[in-house]
Amino acid sequence: MTGPFLLLHDADNVLVARANAPEGLEVGLESGPVRLTRPIPMAHKIARHAIAAGEAILKYGMPIGIATQDIAPGAHVHIHNIRSAYTATHALQDADGISAGVSR
Repeated sequence: MTGPFLLLHDADNVLVARANAPEGLEVGLESGPVRLTRPIPMAHKIARHAIAAGEAILKYGMPIGIATQDIAPGAHVHIHNIRSAYTATHALQDADGISAGVSR
């Protein structure tokens, strides 16, 4: 744990805020302390270390998106600098077993 931030998995390149973190808060990271340049809302993420554009964002040890730009250590990681890498791997089904969205 790093102040109000939590490391969910050793492989993660983000930390998750377990409380609102104010702008200017000093956060100790592996590369040294950084000051937040903006407030970070609870449950949002910051970069654990530098993340290069195109690199996978890992949370719970799993990819949750791709960085759309270079992200500095301690920077807010959210929809403004990542894109989804989600690919559907299953079809949703209604309770009757028929795929959702299929006209009947």
